[in-house]
Formats: sequence, C-alpha cells, structure tokens
Amino acid sequence: MSARYYSFTPYNVGRWLVWGLFAAVLVVAPLVFTSNLSLTMLSQMGIAVIACLSFNMLLGQGGMLSFGHAVYTGLGSYVAIHALNAVTAGKLALPVSLVPVVGGLAGMGFAVLFGYVTTRKSGTPFAMITLGMAELVAAMSLMFSEFFGGEAGVAGNRVAGRPFFGITFGPQIQVYYLIALYTFVAVAAMYAFTRTPLGRMLNAVRDNPERVEFIGYSTTRVRYLAFIIAGFFAGIAGGLGAINFEIVTAEVVGAARSGAYLLFTFLGGATFFFGPIIGGVLMVIAFVLLSEFTKAWLLYLGLIFLFMVMYAPGGIASLIMMNLRVAAFGRLRRLWTAYLAMGGTALVMLAGAAAMIEMVYHLQLGAALGPELHFLGVPLNATGVDSWFGSGLVLLTGLVLFELSRRQFRRDWGEVQAEIEKEIKRREAL
Repeated sequence: MSARYYSFTPYNVGRWLVWGLFAAVLVVAPLVFTSNLSLTMLSQMGIAVIACLSFNMLLGQGGMLSFGHAVYTGLGSYVAIHALNAVTAGKLALPVSLVPVVGGLAGMGFAVLFGYVTTRKSGTPFAMITLGMAELVAAMSLMFSEFFGGEAGVAGNRVAGRPFFGITFGPQIQVYYLIALYTFVAVAAMYAFTRTPLGRMLNAVRDNPERVEFIGYSTTRVRYLAFIIAGFFAGIAGGLGAINFEIVTAEVVGAARSGAYLLFTFLGGATFFFGPIIGGVLMVIAFVLLSEFTKAWLLYLGLIFLFMVMYAPGGIASLIMMNLRVAAFGRLRRLWTAYLAMGGTALVMLAGAAAMIEMVYHLQLGAALGPELHFLGVPLNATGVDSWFGSGLVLLTGLVLFELSRRQFRRDWGEVQAEIEKEIKRREAL
C-alpha cells in the first residue's frame, strides 16, 4: 500500500487583507462622504473602475490597443435601459438588480459579433479596426432612432416592480450599494481571470505570440476569448450606468468615451492590476470636479498625460510599486526630502503655468466679464503686463528649481537603487 502525502498551502494573509480592505472601503465610503454629489461620484467611480479594468484586460494583459471599448459599455447600456423599460411596463419579469447582467450579456454578444473580425489582427491593424467599428456604431446611433433614441437618447425608470425588503432603488444610496456589490464581484472575477490558464496564455500572447503559436496555441482564439470576456464586463459597467443615470444617449458609444478609457487606464497604470482602479477614480474626479473648477480642464488633462508619458510611462501604479520596493528595504526615508523639494517646486511651476492658461481662456471665453479674474484667491488682470510678467516669473522660477531638484533626486534614486541591488546580492549569497 503506497503512502499518501498531503500538502497544505498557507493562507495568503496579505491578499485577504487587501480584499477585506477593498470591501470595507466600498461599504464605509458613503458613510464618510454623505452629500448627494459624493454619492453620485462614488457611484460613477464604481462604474468607471469596472469599465477601465475590462479595457485593461485587452490593453495591459493582452497588448491589444482598442480605440472602441465604449462600443461595448455603450451598447450594454442601451440594451439594459430597454430591459429596464420592459420591466417597468410589466413585459419582462426580472428584478432591477439583475438588469446590469442583461447589459453584460449584451456586451458579450456584441463582442462575439465584432470581436470575430477585430481579433483576427493584432497590433496596429487591430487598433484601426476597433476605431472603424467605433465610428460605425457611433454613426448608427444617430441613424436608428428606434433603438438608440436619436439625440434625446432613451430614458428609463429604475423604481420598478415590488420593493425587496424596502429596496426600491429610488434613493441614490441604494443604487450606490448595488454598484458597489457589482464592483466588488466584477473586480474579484477579473482578478481571478488573471490567474487562469487563459489569463496566463493571454499574457504570453502579449509578450511573445510567435512562441505561443509554436507550442500549439492559436493566438487569434486566445485574443477572441479575452475580447468576449472583456465585452461582458464592459456591458456590466454599461448596465450599471443605465440604472444610475436612468438615461442613455449617443455619447456613451462615442470616441470621446473610448479615449477616456484609454487615457485614464494608462494614467493609472496598465501594467498592474490595480492601476485601472486608480484610473477609474481619477476619471470621475476629472470629469466631475476638474471640469467644474476650470474651463481649461481638458488642456490640464492633456498636459498631465504628456508628463506621465515622459517621466512615468508605467502610470501611477508603477510609481507606487517602485516606492514600495524602496520602503521594503528601508531606504525611503532618504528620499523624502527630495520628494518634498520636487513636489514644492512643481507646484510653483504649475501655479505660474496655470495662471497664464487661465488668463488666455479668460480672454477667449470670458472677455465680456471684463479683464479681471481670480485664480487661487489671487486677482489677475488678463490684459495687464504685470500679471503676465508675474506669472511668467513664477513659472520660470519653478521650472529652474524643479529641474535642479529633479537632478538631485535622480542622483539620490540611483544611489538607493545601487544599495538595494547590493543588499539583494548579499541576501542571495547567504
């Protein structure tokens, strides 16, 4: 009789802690931020997180640059709002809480249809085909008003059916917790996908498609399956959006929405799983808060994207992980003064640049209100030489000081990295 050996894998305490903290944040957030604006933003953040993570399933995990991901979130929204109207009219026996699943199935169905064409190519041809599909659907949204509702869109009413334990989805807080539940489940499911053989093979297709073909796998089939799964989660996000806003317009399938998914997924960090989560949060902050603060918000967003591409192409997530590595070796305290210097000088530089940008926008869009404007509590005269000279001086001073502090930071960073490499070799030698 042969002996049997059993092995037990210990629990990953860190992973349980992270997921528990994530769930706690979703539960506690509306209790801390209680205003109507906060609840609306939190709801939109949950939707954006799902959409950006589904997009990153293509970009970050599969290396597929898509310019038309809004097609699947948008079409999922349209099918979901029609399903919601059918529920309201009594034609469909479906709880409102399951309407996002209808959106997910719709997104998956359209991904099956369109993905069969788009995933036959990779690289630049794939990107161009997705762009063509996006433009095709955007044009159709204004042609077929029976389904898309024309320019007015399709409206719905989420307060439908009998209340379930008092839940009617009328108050925004109930809608938020529905979105939070879907967000947690969807994020967990997409993370689990990265651990599956298909998820690993998708990474291999991204890194070395020739070798994948050589060992007997079809790169086209792997991309197609991943495209379908990404379409499902995109449709989930679209269905949640339909419930949250109770209206769907042609904007949801437009190129601007697809560009936003791309931009903020990149800003958050496409090479890390939690990067798109950061990107989704930033997207709502930019579209809701920054757009209310200044008319030049798109210009600021473009400048931020430009500097991130130049100095941190891995996104915010890469910056976090690099500094966590430094902190793990006990070297982070050596860099805090350099970070403080860079941050302070960057704020001075940005203040000067922003003052000039605001004066330009005021001259173009607010000239009828007079030359006076207030920026960060400071009165400026858009037609006065002194305001322009002062702003330019602040910009130049901040730029020079930032460059000096950046060079010092590079030297300190290089020394810290060299010490970390020596420590790693010493530990390996032991």
